[in-house]
Amino acid sequence: MIPREIRSLVAFDHKVFNKPDWFAVGDWRLYEPWWMIVDERKVGCCAFELHKDFCGDVNENRENPCLNGSLYIATTGILPGFKRQGLGTLIKSWQICYARCHGFTRIVTNTRKSNRAMIALNRKFGFQIIRTIPRYYHEPSEPTVVMEIRL
Repeated sequence: MIPREIRSLVAFDHKVFNKPDWFAVGDWRLYEPWWMIVDERKVGCCAFELHKDFCGDVNENRENPCLNGSLYIATTGILPGFKRQGLGTLIKSWQICYARCHGFTRIVTNTRKSNRAMIALNRKFGFQIIRTIPRYYHEPSEPTVVMEIRL
């Protein structure tokens, strides 16, 4: 990714999420990001790690373990002014299509336990909760819910 694109991703992240959940600039280099563009405006974003599983125990390198055929969705976000317009459903549909078209057999993702909207959206598409990891998030301390769908 070019540095200008990383700046754009960081700025978007800051508009969508609370400070404790922002990715560090270097984190974006790990991911394959995708924009959702409506009327020439970036209104949504998601980012993947290809052939990765989600590791609840963050190691010193903050790396998820390799798992062939698994697509890890690291983030999905819609700008606040564009929520409740069906764009979350659209981006989730696209994520599943992307995974199928690229030969992935599983998608895994995680979210704050309090993010009921994302959990409900994932369930709507057939994701199942596979585990909850206590104290994964900070400020405030909160569990993460890990979900997967087999394709």
